[in-house]
Amino acid sequence: MIQHEVPVVAVVVAAGSGSRLGAAVPKSLVPLSGVPLVRRAVDALVAGGVQALVVTVPAERAAEVVHALDGVAAPVRCVPGGPTRQESVRIGLSELGAADDAIVLVHDAARALIPPDVVSAVAAAVRTSGEAVVPVLPVVDSIREVGEHSSRVVDRGRLRSVQTPQGARMWQLRAAHDRIAADGVEVTDDAAACEYVGIPVTLVAGHREAMKITEPVDLILAEALLAHRTAGARP
Repeated sequence: MIQHEVPVVAVVVAAGSGSRLGAAVPKSLVPLSGVPLVRRAVDALVAGGVQALVVTVPAERAAEVVHALDGVAAPVRCVPGGPTRQESVRIGLSELGAADDAIVLVHDAARALIPPDVVSAVAAAVRTSGEAVVPVLPVVDSIREVGEHSSRVVDRGRLRSVQTPQGARMWQLRAAHDRIAADGVEVTDDAAACEYVGIPVTLVAGHREAMKITEPVDLILAEALLAHRTAGARP
């Protein structure tokens, strides 16, 4: 019996204002070595095996994002995002039009330097585990939990920082986002949405280069990382 290859699709969240970055354009359009963050993120997803994408964008800058994504090596649709990341993801899922068993990844455009190997690892883990999947990294800083009048050290050995893309089967993620919207629940990421409806979460190794570009210093670091990559690729 010949089994069909399950497609891998993605929602890219690119509707944020990027106010903390202090840029004159939405964060997704901020250039990183001359290329908008959203284009670098989308190209990395495609290089990691994503076959079709929906990008949620600021409605008033949609034409600019469409232009930035011209020539991507996979079908891409841009749709206006919602007032929150959570709503933008729900909108993006509704616009994908993929089959229920498709593997869907949700990625923040601000993580523009996500290595394609991490993308493919998340998709592969969804395929084999049947669970939601998130890439994570060990926490390297010392962490203190702050109370009303005191604070205490938290054992960082049990902590992980969470990255994107996060993945699941299409039916799982749609059901999770529809449920939290109906219940009025706010979550910080898509894995939490899946956990809310009882879907277990599998962890895979993330990558330091998949940092989220949020503040001006992050952009400086990303420029340095990209320069290092480029230098390493030279013969």
